[in-house]
Amino acid sequence: MKFHHRPITLASSLGLCLLVATGCATRSNSADIYRAGETQVEQVVRLGTVKSVRSVTVQRDAKGGGLVAGAVVGGIAGSTVGEGKGSAIGSVLGALGGAVVGQAIEERASQKAGYELTIQLDSGETRVIVQEADVALKAGDRVRLIGSGSAVRVTPISP
Repeated sequence: MKFHHRPITLASSLGLCLLVATGCATRSNSADIYRAGETQVEQVVRLGTVKSVRSVTVQRDAKGGGLVAGAVVGGIAGSTVGEGKGSAIGSVLGALGGAVVGQAIEERASQKAGYELTIQLDSGETRVIVQEADVALKAGDRVRLIGSGSAVRVTPISP
């Protein structure tokens, strides 16, 4: 078996790096992270008590960067096998295998530990909110809900 090596250009290397970086860029669901557009915006604050905390997994939407980057890397690696038709077949098989592995890596990297928080508001209403598990909360904790609609954070009330 003879290996054929093709030079990888600077442009293709930079393109691959951009694809990988874009695929890894995800939005945080942390109670402690604010995006620039959320600053200097008035938000609603409600007070309540945590009734229960359930551990969950927060799955961010895959952007496809892992699939594309894996296909590119696999295709390049596969093209080094054989010559002629063998190289073409190696490229296709390498790209397919790389795409599967890249997608699996991206999905795993997109998962974060989270909490499903059931909160009894002081108004008597009950709310359930899911957020990343980066703020330690337990049943009985007094909390504040900050925000409204699709962007609400739960943070502990300092004693």
